[in-house]
Amino acid sequence: MHTAPLRRVTATLTALLTTTVAAAAATLALATTPARAAVDEPPRPAFYEAPAVLPSGNGVVIRSEPMTFLLDPLDATSLVRNAQRVLYTTTNRRGTAIAASGTVLVPRSPWIGTGSRPVIGYAPGTQGMADRCAPSRQFSEGIEYEGVGIEGLLLRGYAVAMPDYEGLGTAGIHTYMDRVSQGRATLDVVRAAQRLSGTGLTTTSPVGLMGYSQGGGAAASAVELAPTYAPDLRVRGAVVGAVPADLAKVATNLDGGLFSAFAFFALRGLAASHDVDLTPYLNAAGRAAMDGVEQDCVFDLLDNAFVRSSTLSADGRPMSELMTREPFAAIIASQRIGTIRPRVPVLVTHSALDDTIPYGVGRAMARSWCAAGANVRFSTNVAPLHVGGMAPHLAEALPFFEARFAGLPQVGNCWAL
Repeated sequence: MHTAPLRRVTATLTALLTTTVAAAAATLALATTPARAAVDEPPRPAFYEAPAVLPSGNGVVIRSEPMTFLLDPLDATSLVRNAQRVLYTTTNRRGTAIAASGTVLVPRSPWIGTGSRPVIGYAPGTQGMADRCAPSRQFSEGIEYEGVGIEGLLLRGYAVAMPDYEGLGTAGIHTYMDRVSQGRATLDVVRAAQRLSGTGLTTTSPVGLMGYSQGGGAAASAVELAPTYAPDLRVRGAVVGAVPADLAKVATNLDGGLFSAFAFFALRGLAASHDVDLTPYLNAAGRAAMDGVEQDCVFDLLDNAFVRSSTLSADGRPMSELMTREPFAAIIASQRIGTIRPRVPVLVTHSALDDTIPYGVGRAMARSWCAAGANVRFSTNVAPLHVGGMAPHLAEALPFFEARFAGLPQVGNCWAL
């Protein structure tokens, strides 16, 4: 039923969406909007509606349902024995218990490694702001570009748990690129996967963390937070690529460019998580733009391409200037990744030719972890642009996880940084 043209479309979207991942990450550095949605959200499937009272604890399964999993338009469902959509509990940056949605995939192939089947907490890249953009919905439509990275993990025999993140799929504004919210949602979807019946996973299943660009930021945050937020998880290592670790240094790449829309995603996301009203800083066109992107996915980037933030601000100055003033300066500083030492081996990948997230940002994060005594291997590649950097990232992840789950040590290269 799925045609070759559709397959080519998906391939194109894969490249396009991956690029936007970092774009959005960069803009995040800009700043704020009301914590309450400015526009009415279209009705979402009943599955995504949280109960009035949430069960206590993080990573508790509220409900689950079987889902159609289309890895690609050719329908590679045969790779998956158990594909489920989950609604689970997590805690946002402000310490509030919330419901988040996600996807749990268990491959048909048996686990032939040592011990029990591992589960990878796979943090997705930029999806958009609208609920319809959630990966747990897009997988069933065969248009989720992260399927490219997931395919190799499933073929290796790993289970995969992917969060939709706070407010993506569920009620409220998606707190796009909020370090704490995304890291916690990633850890808690792994907990939910381990507790989900019929998967064969248990609370003793070994865990890996992985993500690229926005997902790289979420996975990097998760590996930093794991010892204190989720000490029960047996995390063995993490692979993070093109991490937007220092948002202030990434933001300037977006203003007035093709990915201006993702700057707006970031403005709304950080504002929502920090409960700051952006309205005083915007003119009428800016307020309309902020409202409009609430219902956008990455497919809609052309709607706001090449729009300069100075044309949307109340005083005619670029929004990047807000980063130097409070409360924005403190918000951006709180998003810095690299300040908490990971307790497990981490592989950091980054293309020296990345045009969206500067190579120096990823290298500086790795150096900061090294200085704190972490076991880090920094892998430089020369794949073209941000999109190209994802290919070596995915290729290096498989041998990394194979070694970690086999109990082999990582030989770091902090000495080279």
